Amino acid sequence: MQSPTLAYADLAALIEQSLDEARAAGASQADVGLSVDTGLSVTVRLGEVETLEYQRDRGMGITVYVGKKKGTATTGDLSWQAIADTVRKAVSIAKFTAEDDCAGLPDPDTLAREVPDLALSHPWDLEAEGAIDLARRCESAALARDPRITNSEGGSVGAHRGLRVYGNSLGFLGGYPNTYYSVSCVVMGQQDGEMERDYWYTAARDWRELEDVESVGRTAAERAVARLGARRIPTTRAPVLFVPELARGLIGHFIGAIRGGAQYRQSSFLLGAAGRQLFPEFFGISERPHLARGLGSAPFDGEGCATHDRELVSRGVLDGYVLNTYSARKLGLKTTGNAGGVHNLLVHPGEDDYASLLKRLGRGLIVTELMGQGVNGVTGDYSRGAAGLWVEGGEARFPVSEITIAGNLKSMFRNLVAVGRDVDARGSIRTGSMLIDEMTIAGE
Repeated sequence: MQSPTLAYADLAALIEQSLDEARAAGASQADVGLSVDTGLSVTVRLGEVETLEYQRDRGMGITVYVGKKKGTATTGDLSWQAIADTVRKAVSIAKFTAEDDCAGLPDPDTLAREVPDLALSHPWDLEAEGAIDLARRCESAALARDPRITNSEGGSVGAHRGLRVYGNSLGFLGGYPNTYYSVSCVVMGQQDGEMERDYWYTAARDWRELEDVESVGRTAAERAVARLGARRIPTTRAPVLFVPELARGLIGHFIGAIRGGAQYRQSSFLLGAAGRQLFPEFFGISERPHLARGLGSAPFDGEGCATHDRELVSRGVLDGYVLNTYSARKLGLKTTGNAGGVHNLLVHPGEDDYASLLKRLGRGLIVTELMGQGVNGVTGDYSRGAAGLWVEGGEARFPVSEITIAGNLKSMFRNLVAVGRDVDARGSIRTGSMLIDEMTIAGE
C-alpha cells in the first residue's frame, strides 16, 4: 500500500500559510486541520474477488473566529489557490453568524506542549494481490470449518494509512501518522431449512498483531453454526450477559450521556451526574490516551489540547464529564481533552472468565447480537431486538432468536453484577463481558 504523498513538512507549511491568510482576511483567531489518507480494501466472496477498492483522500478544514463569531469551511483540494479561497469563505461566513460568548480557541494552558510518539504508524507493504490472498484464505477456512456453512458474504481485508496535522493561531502545530488494519469474515450456516449468519474480525494498528486470518474465518463459522436451531422463548425476566463486543455499546451509551453537549443541552438521562454513584463499587473506567499502538490513542485531541490519563469512574462514582473546549465553557468547566471523542477507555476487568460468568448467570440469556436503535438518550430507556444463547444451570443450552431485551440504562448500570476478564481490545473502548442482574426478555 502506498504512503500518503504529502509529508508532515508540506502540510505544516500549508497550515502556516492558511493561518496567515486568515489573519489578513480579518480573523482574530483560527485553527486548521489537514489530512492525507490512502486505503486498500478487498472482499472475496465464494473464492472470487467481489470488490477491490483503492482510496486516496485529502482534505482541509478551517475554523475562524471574528471576535466571538465563528465560521467554518472545508475543501478536498489542497492546491494553494483552493485553500486561500476556503480561508476567505470561512471568514465571510463568520461575519454573518451570531456572537457566542463561549466561542474561540482553547485556553493556551490546555494545549499540548509535546507530541509523544505512541507507535501509531506501522506501514505494511501490502498490495492488492496479497490482500486478495489473505481474504481468500480467511473465507476458505470458514467454508471448510463445518459442512453446515453453505454460503458467504465474504472475507475482507482493509488497510489504511494516514497523516493528520493540526495548527492554530495560538502557536500550536503538531501531527502524527497512523495506520489501521482489519480482517473480517461473514458466513451463513444452514440446517433444517433455516439459515443463520454471523461474523468475526480482527483489527490493529500494527499488521503483525492481527489475528491469524484462518482463525478469523473459523471463528466466524463457529459462531454461525452455534446459532442454528434457534428457538423463541416465553417472555420472562432474567439475568443478561453482554459479550464484550456488545458490552462496548453499553459503555458507548454511558459516554454519550456524560458528553458535555448532552449536559449543557439538558438532553441526558445522566444530567448533573458528576460525583454520583452510578455503578456498583467494584466498577471503574480509566482513560489512557497514550497507550502504544492503541486504537484510541492520541497525543492531543481535535483542538490541540493535551490528552492525559484520567479516572472517569472510580468505585462506581462518576468523576467528571467528557468535554471539549466549547462544552466546558458552557458548563463553566475546563476541557478534558476529548474534542473528537474518548481515547482508550479501559473498563476495569474482574476475576471471572467467561465460564465463571456463566455460572454466576445461572439461568438467563447471553446476548450475541443486537438489532435496532431503541435507546433513548434522554430517558435512558433501552429496548433492542436480540439473539443469543439461553443458559440453564450455568451452561449454554440452545440458541434463541426473535426476542427483545428491555430495561433502563440507569438501573442496568446500578444492577451490574460483574465484568469479565475476557477483554476485547479491538476499539477505543476496551471491556470484558458485562453481566446485568435482570432485564425483561420479550419472546413468545
